[in-house]
Amino acid sequence: MSSTPPRRAPRARRLPRRLSQLYVGLALYGASSAFLVRAGLGLDPWDVFHQGLAERLGWSIGTVSVTVGALVLLLWVPLRQRPGLGTVSNVFAVGLSMDATLAVLPDVHGLVPQAALLTAGIVLNGVATGLYICAAFGPGPRDGLMTGLHRRTGRSVRLVRTGIELTVLAAGFLLGGTAGVGTIAYALAIGPLSQLFLKVFALPEPVEPPEAEAEAGAEAQARAAAAEGVLPRVAAS
Repeated sequence: MSSTPPRRAPRARRLPRRLSQLYVGLALYGASSAFLVRAGLGLDPWDVFHQGLAERLGWSIGTVSVTVGALVLLLWVPLRQRPGLGTVSNVFAVGLSMDATLAVLPDVHGLVPQAALLTAGIVLNGVATGLYICAAFGPGPRDGLMTGLHRRTGRSVRLVRTGIELTVLAAGFLLGGTAGVGTIAYALAIGPLSQLFLKVFALPEPVEPPEAEAEAGAEAQARAAAAEGVLPRVAAS
């Protein structure tokens, strides 16, 4: 009797690492968003919107993030987008992590501590983005909205993403969310940082027979994103 292991074992052995990257990445993404909130110098566009809604509704910003993520996911239906494990996990994990971090992270005062916390939050956000995207379990709800609109309208990904983020930024600012120098710093730094960490956390190519290639669609998309610099927003992505 042959003792040769199943031919799909190489990919199966990577599953624990992929799951770890997914959930560590989502948890760190929520924590990084909390850092930006406490820094008080401006949030990324979606969190400006979340914070503005939280102020109006009297909810925690994490609860608003979860609710908005779930509502955005409903928009996938007419766009014919298919969620994955990472998509559903994103809806809940980022908001919960954000609220948990805010519960233990005190306010900071003074420009130097605020700038330090802002910098740490942006860098951590880049690390989190590289981790969860390279896990290749599917995009976050907001990312899927972007790619779905891109397919349905024929507009470029960058144009669609810019339109979405400017819209939520303006809405969030009008609702009372914090936009400022931190928002600009995030916009300028997150692309290069995410690109760097997409390379750092990229999974090695599996050694598998040709017929298994059809199962690697999500991972191929993650690698393509790393190569082309198309960096979806995770949560908050």
